[in-house]
Amino acid sequence: MKHRYLPMTEQDQKEMLETIGVSSIDELFSDIPEKVRFQGQYNIKPAKSESSLLKELSQMAAKNADSKAYASFLGAGVYDHYKPIIVDHVISRSEFYTAYTPYQPEISQGELQAIFEFQTMICELTGMDLANSSMYDGGTALAEAGTLAAGHTKRKKLLISGAVNPESQDVVRMYALGQSIEVVQVPTKDGITDIDALNNMIDEDTAAVLVQYPNFYGQIEDIRKMEGMTHEAKALLVVSSNPLALGILTSPGKLGADIVVGDAQPFGIPESFGGPHCGYFAVTKKLMRKVPGRLVGETTDEVGRRGYVLTLQAREQHIRRDKATSNICSNQALNALAASVAMTALGKKGAQEIAAQNILKTNYAKKTFEAAGFEVVYQGAHFNEIVVNVKGSVSALNKELFKVGIIGGFDLGKVDEKLEGHALIAVTEQRTKEEIDALVQEMGSFRA
Repeated sequence: MKHRYLPMTEQDQKEMLETIGVSSIDELFSDIPEKVRFQGQYNIKPAKSESSLLKELSQMAAKNADSKAYASFLGAGVYDHYKPIIVDHVISRSEFYTAYTPYQPEISQGELQAIFEFQTMICELTGMDLANSSMYDGGTALAEAGTLAAGHTKRKKLLISGAVNPESQDVVRMYALGQSIEVVQVPTKDGITDIDALNNMIDEDTAAVLVQYPNFYGQIEDIRKMEGMTHEAKALLVVSSNPLALGILTSPGKLGADIVVGDAQPFGIPESFGGPHCGYFAVTKKLMRKVPGRLVGETTDEVGRRGYVLTLQAREQHIRRDKATSNICSNQALNALAASVAMTALGKKGAQEIAAQNILKTNYAKKTFEAAGFEVVYQGAHFNEIVVNVKGSVSALNKELFKVGIIGGFDLGKVDEKLEGHALIAVTEQRTKEEIDALVQEMGSFRA
């Protein structure tokens, strides 16, 4: 065989043609008129040998910049975090990476237990009563939370903080459009949600308040204040959280959140050019029967042995369409497994330590920028990210940084014209003091 991935041999082809009663491949297509057949040559390269093709593809792949070869300060929702090496070993096992929906629990106990462990750890981080088996990503999880709140409260207005990731805001609005739900943005003040404006905007039509913690600018929101005014209006409080930050911040559950969502990417899931990742979705017990997607429960069989099963599925494939709360029909099982393995490998102490490093290194970057004459525009408590005024084109700056092996921050002018010339700089535990110093020095040289 010339091609090891194509099972068709010349003998296979001959037997197939004999079986169906034609003498050649051309005869097989004889019913198609000549005039509609393509007669020319396709504009593709001639076939290469396997070794030559691998060499060419490797050279093409080497043109990509990644956070292994470059020092990356790009965040805005996807981050370069430490990934324990055991993650790849576990998720590369064929019983996991080839697994599909575990509809037959008697032969899917390993997959179901892995999902159950993911749900349990998400509950511990968020302080919530239960979590589902995962969502597509953080943005869709937030949108599903909004539609759940509208259905639960029978109200048609969502208030979403302007400090929520703009891409997630777009997803929420797209979901709301199909449900005829109004989405109103709450203004920000000094990089966080304007509490006074929020208090004035909440009314009897508000289904939920959606906020991010830490927010898009790396600032820590005052969830406790929002909880009081939200619940006073009998609305739900939805908090989108970076799960790694919850290793050190007070959990949203303890602050009174009704729904906590987010993306598990910081735990063991590579950046992968923006996806696929893994959303999580956690709620209080009162919302248990309205959770989208799947829930894995622990039970015992008829002889008392522990087992795992799918339970409480609220999607329209399983229950009456008019009673369904979501049409999400899948989950990110493999990425949820990666997150579970990473969380297990790190443990509570490890997660706290990495979260603390993110805070300490972000603060070091902030002080270093300020010492170099840069303005860090928001002065509240930070996690992961700071906003730096570069007083020039962020796009041009990033091109220069790229030349010296640095992936620069996110250009905030792309999402807010008021922040033209400002960069969102992400500093994770992966960045060293030398890399931070080099970033500030190079940015200073560009400004000069």
